[in-house]
Amino acid sequence: MFELEYKGGNTIVLNNKKSVFIIDPKQSLIGLKDINTKDAIEISTEDRFSTFNPQAKLIIDGPGEYGIADVEVKGIPAKRHIDADETNQATVYRIEVEDARVAVLGNIQGKLTDEQLEELGIIDILVIPIGGGGYTLDATAAASLTRSIGAKVVIPVHYADKELKYEVPQDGIDLFIEELGAPVEEMPKLKYKKNSALPVALTIYKLARTS
Repeated sequence: MFELEYKGGNTIVLNNKKSVFIIDPKQSLIGLKDINTKDAIEISTEDRFSTFNPQAKLIIDGPGEYGIADVEVKGIPAKRHIDADETNQATVYRIEVEDARVAVLGNIQGKLTDEQLEELGIIDILVIPIGGGGYTLDATAAASLTRSIGAKVVIPVHYADKELKYEVPQDGIDLFIEELGAPVEEMPKLKYKKNSALPVALTIYKLARTS
């Protein structure tokens, strides 16, 4: 069993009772306090979203394969949405925890190559930013990429929130819901028990932002 919480922006927290995994903890970029990653595994999709806390149990900030607390993490290089050149300055992650395969994309460009999709493999739960504004994927691109990955559950992040101060204005979640055309379930956090409990057809899980 594990829990997955949404903290705002691209930040999510995954807790499997053995360890806490905090992804993109630098929330000062959106007007909140950075999340303390002491004794946690800190993961960043870009360097600027990491706090590089020396008290973290482990810092994962790029491509590679990592194993800790019965969790396997694979980082795959990708291009940032804001970059016009060919360099890979972002990392997308495949996280295997329990019998679930979770993908976390970050602010990447709108398409993944066949090789990147192959490295991601089969995905059950997809975490994807949707706010657009030239900063990250917009609703159309996020919906298209969601379909190409083929997850059972998609968790949208990085969308308009009056309590957050994004670098550029972000679209609301309703645009993504309309574009994807999938059913929506709202919940405070995702409490994962087993893969068979996930929906058969693609479903949007709208998680409440927790402080």
